[in-house]
Amino acid sequence: MVSRRLPPLNSLKAFEATARHLSVKKAALELNVTPAAVSHQLRILEEYLGVELFHRFNRSLELTQVAKGGLAKLAQGFDCLMESVDLLRAQQGGGSLTVSAAPSFASRWLMPRLHRFIAAHPEIDVKISARMRRVSVDGKGDVAERATVETWLADSDVAILYGLGNILGFNVERLLELTITPICSPKLLTGEFPLREPSDLKHHLLLHDDTGQLYDNEAFWTVWLAAAGVTDVDVNKGPHFSHAVLAFEAAIDSVGILASMPVLAGEEIASGRLVKPFDLSVKLPDSYYMVSAEHSEQRPAVVAFLQWLREEAARI
Repeated sequence: MVSRRLPPLNSLKAFEATARHLSVKKAALELNVTPAAVSHQLRILEEYLGVELFHRFNRSLELTQVAKGGLAKLAQGFDCLMESVDLLRAQQGGGSLTVSAAPSFASRWLMPRLHRFIAAHPEIDVKISARMRRVSVDGKGDVAERATVETWLADSDVAILYGLGNILGFNVERLLELTITPICSPKLLTGEFPLREPSDLKHHLLLHDDTGQLYDNEAFWTVWLAAAGVTDVDVNKGPHFSHAVLAFEAAIDSVGILASMPVLAGEEIASGRLVKPFDLSVKLPDSYYMVSAEHSEQRPAVVAFLQWLREEAARI
């Protein structure tokens, strides 16, 4: 009997992604690996099969006839595998739930509220996975966005993402609309240079939450100052933070004034540890979205968690 042993799964995934994009670089971005790793997996597959899968040119790839013949069935096979995994997850009891979110959202919005979900659903064991997301070197885009979702949902039931929400093939629902405004310790409202109007910012150290720069290529301070009509404040000075959680800690310690999303500082603003010195808030094009696989609504734990998120967002 002829052996029907499959080639390595990673090599098949690399081939399918590269064939779909006709680009090793785009396939690597989708799979969250390096282009060299994709090329290596393609060589493994070609050696395993004993055939050439691509015609390689200086700046492009072209599928061979052999590759074209097998690609459609392979893509169908991956779709069937994903559907099977989703169905298997859907058959799980309501006893476990894994949620992926960026560290800033997880620590500053989700964790202060999670005790209410646990109290309401003691039968569900919750695991929070605070994860870094991939940012394309060319800025945000559909390919990088989908790569993040596919990576996170490979081992999670729900992902909470900052972005535009244009992710096809998944259940996507806006959780929180977002605005930005200056935020600081109340200690900075008085003193030698009190904060009375936006132009007073030129006397203070600016703290930079780089979320806007990373995902939209436009810094939060630049956006807010333009809306306020302020032109004499140097936005190039001051410390930068890749995570809002670090920027808020610096603001609490009176290091300077932060332009960021007040929704991530709800408890501190409510307690008076942080204040919004100006009335102007600028709406962002991005929001926080709840994302889940298309079959996940069959799992009671997922349904309960998404409904709880909606209720918590409505409380703000």
